[in-house]
Amino acid sequence: MRQSTCPCWIWSVVVVMGAPAAALVEEPRGSEALHNGIRLLGPWPPRTAALSREPMKVPYLDAPPAVIPIDVGRQLFVDDFLIESASLKRAYHRAMYHPAAPLLKPDQPWEMTGRDPCAMVFSDGVWFDPQDKLFKMWYMGGIVRATCYATSKDGIHWHKPELDVVIRDGKRTNIVQEGFRDSVTVWLDLEEKDPNRRYKLFRSHRQEQQWGLSLYFSPDGIHFGEAMTASGPCGDRTTVFYNPFRKVWVYSIRADARGLGRVRSYWENADALAGARWKRGEPLPWVGADKFDPERDDLKTPCQLYNLDCVAYESLLIGLFALWRGQPRDRAKPNELCIGYSRDGFHWHRPDHRPFIPVSENHGDWNWGNVQSAGGGCLVVGNQLYFYVSGRAGVKGSPASGVCTTGLAVLRRDGFASMDAGLTEGTLTTRPVIFRGKYLFVNVDAPQGELRIEVLDKDGRVIRAFTKDNCVPVRADRTLQAIRWQGANDLADVASKPVKFRFHLKNGRIYAFWVSPTQTGASHGYVGAGGPGFTGPTDTVGSP
Repeated sequence: MRQSTCPCWIWSVVVVMGAPAAALVEEPRGSEALHNGIRLLGPWPPRTAALSREPMKVPYLDAPPAVIPIDVGRQLFVDDFLIESASLKRAYHRAMYHPAAPLLKPDQPWEMTGRDPCAMVFSDGVWFDPQDKLFKMWYMGGIVRATCYATSKDGIHWHKPELDVVIRDGKRTNIVQEGFRDSVTVWLDLEEKDPNRRYKLFRSHRQEQQWGLSLYFSPDGIHFGEAMTASGPCGDRTTVFYNPFRKVWVYSIRADARGLGRVRSYWENADALAGARWKRGEPLPWVGADKFDPERDDLKTPCQLYNLDCVAYESLLIGLFALWRGQPRDRAKPNELCIGYSRDGFHWHRPDHRPFIPVSENHGDWNWGNVQSAGGGCLVVGNQLYFYVSGRAGVKGSPASGVCTTGLAVLRRDGFASMDAGLTEGTLTTRPVIFRGKYLFVNVDAPQGELRIEVLDKDGRVIRAFTKDNCVPVRADRTLQAIRWQGANDLADVASKPVKFRFHLKNGRIYAFWVSPTQTGASHGYVGAGGPGFTGPTDTVGSP
């Protein structure tokens, strides 16, 4: 059972690893410590009286931990959480559409729904199942008609299998659940102990007197059976994700706020069934679009937050913010995806308000309207991240959806942000970090440049064995690159002690660093919706 979050205080003795002696510190009773040293204080989730268009304040960036544990996952440079000082310049990067997109098109009779034929993810889910070694996709088949299923061996070429769930005209279909639907979230729960609940499907639809979610379980992602429970009231575009850092299911509830339009409310529970049974007024205000989300020149409409799908990636949560920018009379909604980052699971840092995965402005393109994310967020496929998205071709002169398909955008692994140097050497020094591993790795792009790293003690003094001059220079473009020093086989001598890393970089980019317990470079961070080679929800493999 999770500890109480009452804001009372006790005095306790806390041993800081590597410190000369134990010290008395004031520690909040019932505060929850996260993997990265952040403590969740007071009532959690935080109570917010009302949302506004001001960007969300992020407490852990204003007051980061004195020493940051980095045993879980690759450490990304999306914010200043890890950075004490730097002359390197940060750049944010956007995903690029795969040339094969769209990958999935409506071509079955049950998908051909008038002028809006549909085979698109509307959240739904795209996962790599390590048990079957297959990419699996759940998608909307026919506009708001059914949930269908497809599989792939490579994530690019998709097959619609003939299943025994729904028979049409004496023939099998790939429908796994028929009936009216809006949003659906399908989650492959690799931490579930009951094999009959390995897959969870949350379906948004009209219930007796309100919109709500129905929750279904399945052992194979195909046979879901009857609904196990119905949720409390929510808006139509409500979705769900699992936060493995805190072991809670989070309901990303579509709500409305005066002056803001569509926003998100928040509800969490360690049990998916119990969590669905909220009552009206219980979910808390969470997040909406902010004043830095630009209006379209042709619509001049303040943005609204249409949806928020989230997933754990390495050491943090990524959030795919579907922004509504207005409803033209002559085209489908030009919704598009922006990105945010959270290290505590509630507060969002959104440093780049450009579209991460944009809508096309060219009529005739498959994604001329309403680009939306897939449940599961992203997959790790080799050196890339795969983001499956929906797009709508639209009908010119009409707000209709037109042909609805599923596409793919890709990004370098860890490639959300980089710290860059030109021909003149720049440096980056981390805050004090602590780890139990022995092997330092980086994700670096510097084939024509050079990277060297030195290790400092907590007071900023260079440790003799790990100087810049002793570091074997790296001149490579690799998403997993080992760092070594002459005369020092590994970091065992400084493990479990607070240290700082100082990066010296010329003519290159660095995206992430991490310390692994093995020479393969396994990060033990989360891998989104999985990917080939991974055996579970975290990277225990590295580079074989």
